[in-house]
Amino acid sequence: MSGTTEQPAPAASPHALPDPGVGVPAISWPIVGIFSGAIAVFAVSTWAALADRLPAPATVLLSATAIFVLFTVLHDAAHYSVSTHRWVDVAFGRVAMLFVSPLISFKSFAFIHIEHHRNTNDDENDPDHFVSGAPLWQVPVRFALMDVPYLALLVRNVRRRPRAEVLETSFLLVMSVAVIVTSAFTGHLWTLAVLYLIPERVAMFVLAWWFDWLPHHDLEDTQQENRYRATRNRVGSEWILTPLLLSQNYHLVHHLHPSIPFHRYVAAWRRNEEAYLERDAAIGTVFGQQLDPNEYREWKRLNGKLARILPVRMPKRSSARAAVFHPVRVASVDRLTDDSVLIRFGVPVDLGDQFSFEPGQHVSVRTDLGGEGVRRNYSICSSATSDTLAIAVKHIPGGAFSTFAMEQLRAGDTLDLMTPSGSFGTPLHPLARKNYVAIAAGSGITPVLSILQTALVVETESCFTLLYGNRDADSTMFRDVLDDLEARYADRLRIIHVRSRDPRHPAHLRGRVDRPKLEQWLGSDLAAASVDEWFLCGPVEMVTDLRGLLIERGAEPDRVHVELFHGYQKPKVADGFAPATVAVSLRGRQHEVSLSAGDTVLESALKAGLEAPYACLGGACGTCKAKVLLGSVAMEQNFALPPAVVEAGYVLTCQAHPITPSVTVDYDT
Repeated sequence: MSGTTEQPAPAASPHALPDPGVGVPAISWPIVGIFSGAIAVFAVSTWAALADRLPAPATVLLSATAIFVLFTVLHDAAHYSVSTHRWVDVAFGRVAMLFVSPLISFKSFAFIHIEHHRNTNDDENDPDHFVSGAPLWQVPVRFALMDVPYLALLVRNVRRRPRAEVLETSFLLVMSVAVIVTSAFTGHLWTLAVLYLIPERVAMFVLAWWFDWLPHHDLEDTQQENRYRATRNRVGSEWILTPLLLSQNYHLVHHLHPSIPFHRYVAAWRRNEEAYLERDAAIGTVFGQQLDPNEYREWKRLNGKLARILPVRMPKRSSARAAVFHPVRVASVDRLTDDSVLIRFGVPVDLGDQFSFEPGQHVSVRTDLGGEGVRRNYSICSSATSDTLAIAVKHIPGGAFSTFAMEQLRAGDTLDLMTPSGSFGTPLHPLARKNYVAIAAGSGITPVLSILQTALVVETESCFTLLYGNRDADSTMFRDVLDDLEARYADRLRIIHVRSRDPRHPAHLRGRVDRPKLEQWLGSDLAAASVDEWFLCGPVEMVTDLRGLLIERGAEPDRVHVELFHGYQKPKVADGFAPATVAVSLRGRQHEVSLSAGDTVLESALKAGLEAPYACLGGACGTCKAKVLLGSVAMEQNFALPPAVVEAGYVLTCQAHPITPSVTVDYDT
């Protein structure tokens, strides 16, 4: 279900934050450039020192500079900003991590850094607050000891980190100590110190100063309280400051849009400058003077023109009057897990409006398999703000279409695709500030993923929590995508994985997503009153049970949206129903059909040869929705339409039996 009453936008947000206008490139060539240059500088300085071509201070300076630059490579890799290919980010991150701090693994650093984004300026939970919140007299010492809070945070969370990550970090820690001890015993400790230990501490000192203290010190708001004032931009002397700090003088942009590559911070700020100022963004000058938005505007007036503002792209429904099939080419078929695939469609330009969709909607797929035509319904899993329409198909043993999709479907093939329908989502507003929670199991992630991605893009002040149940990590659909999203929206997205067959998973998160687990969450940090919208998608028993619990705990029924891939299939019963005449409005034409006792409105339309839209036939998807204009009907079951929609006269025609001699329904309304 989904609510249909749109909430008024918060008055405190006079300006929506536009999209930054830039994203993750296929490969970030500036990262490749500085990575290659830094490695070359480090190699040359090491060779020159060993060959007595450079004095020790010069070696320290060159190697420290190389390590400082490599941190930006590590930093962008941790946010998956180096490339759209995850393995590329991990490869760059792992190499850079060996230079920046070989005490922990890249994956451990990424986890720690995301905790900084999620808890910025929170004294207890932000590891970087060790530096940014330090008294001035302690700052020089803390700059050089930045590893300490990182290792402490990792130790506190060691039980909930993946075993492979913990083993990798332990191995690196042991090897680092072994190299230092071996160098000491063999008389090479000073050589190691000049080549690496001293340069690494110098680089750490500067990084803590420039990346942590300068952007965050003396700011009291946490990321959760006001992310526009949890860190700052530093303006002035940008001809030298921007290249020197590798764009970290625009650190506010990085915290607002963590996935933007470092070299695009300035462009994002200039594109949306006034929108940030409307939200009282924290700004300081190169000399440390703090500017409010009006002071900054005056400063800017003396230094150039204000940047233009671009609108947010809002998702829209299909322009089709009623759901209809079109032949559409398959653009790609990619394996998600051992038993699921992602199918992207190449929708023709002239059909773009008809295949526009809102997050949470679905499409029906039809194809002829050996003369036995099959028709299946799948939720759209791509963001409604993207230019992609994609579905994910999980293999069902013996399933005709899922087996075909896994084994035979290829890019370039053509399938009949129905225009999007359904109403699982909720209206979004750029100025909204909401707290969303989704509960999904297995392939139930597909519509939730579309809602999650779209909401985080459109509503830049809203937060999202996903409770996702699977057997184990390998069976988790979109695992890498979810990791990327959590890195990108660190302060607004939290994902809790529940696994039923993973003995290494944290004990309190083992098992299934069920009533006892939800009761625990409701009793802690997910109180029903604190959540604006709930989305439930998965097995019928799970969804109906958890929905009942949420309503028991005070959640408004219209704010608990459910999506079922299959309704309860009841045996057909004719008792109590009489024949009727049904007038059907479909794609602008009027039809009159006879309905036999016990048939539904949809069955009568299909028997008459009408191409009425439908998918699940179980009252779960909403594809067959129509409005009753005259007469009355009774629905056997309804898992797709919220009460407000039913009150407006809409029914699921696959479940609707006339209770008057004649009925008029309109599929086009």
